[in-house]
Amino acid sequence: MQKESARDRILRVASELFYMEGIRAVGIDRIIKESGVAKASFYRSFATKDDLAVAYLESRDELKVEKLERLRQLHPNSPKEQLDTLIRDVTEQMGMPDYRGCPFLNAAVEFPDPDHPAHIKLLGIQRSFWSRVLELAREGGAREPEELTAQLRMLYDGFVMKSYLDRSEFDPEYFRNAAELLLEKQLAPDNHRG
Repeated sequence: MQKESARDRILRVASELFYMEGIRAVGIDRIIKESGVAKASFYRSFATKDDLAVAYLESRDELKVEKLERLRQLHPNSPKEQLDTLIRDVTEQMGMPDYRGCPFLNAAVEFPDPDHPAHIKLLGIQRSFWSRVLELAREGGAREPEELTAQLRMLYDGFVMKSYLDRSEFDPEYFRNAAELLLEKQLAPDNHRG
C-alpha cells in the first residue's frame, strides 16, 4: 500500500473536520496538528485556506461522481432504476448518525460571497451534478425532465436543511417517499426504457 502523501493527509483530515464542524470553524493550525505535518508542508500543498476549501469541495465532488457512475454501472439499461437507487442511497446517508447535511449546501451558507473561490467551485459542482440527474431523467423518459430535476433538487435541498436544523423531527423516509412519488408521476411504466 502506498504511503499517504502530506497533501493527501492534510486533505483527509481537513475534509473530516470541515464536514463535521464547518470550514470557517476549523483553523489551519488545528489541521496541521491533527494531520501531523509541518507548517511548511501545509503551505507547500495549499497556499491558502481557501485553496484547501476548494480542494475539499473537489474531493467531495469526486466521491459523488464516482457514486453516480457506480449506480449507472449497476443498472446500465434502466435510468429509472438508477434514479431509484440514487434516492435510496441519499435516504440512507440522511439516516446515518454522523450525517451533517450536504457539504456543498453547508459551504454555500458559509461562503455567500459569489466571488469567493469556494462559492464559485460549489456552484459549478452543483450545476454539474444536477445536470447529470437531468440526463438520467431524460434517458428515463420523464414527461418533463427539467421539472422533475428541479423538483428533486428542491426536495433534496429542503430535506437536507431540515435534517440539519432539527434532527429530532427528521425522518429520511419522508424524503424517500416524496421523491418516489415524483418519479412515479413523471416516469410512467410505458414512459421509460429498462
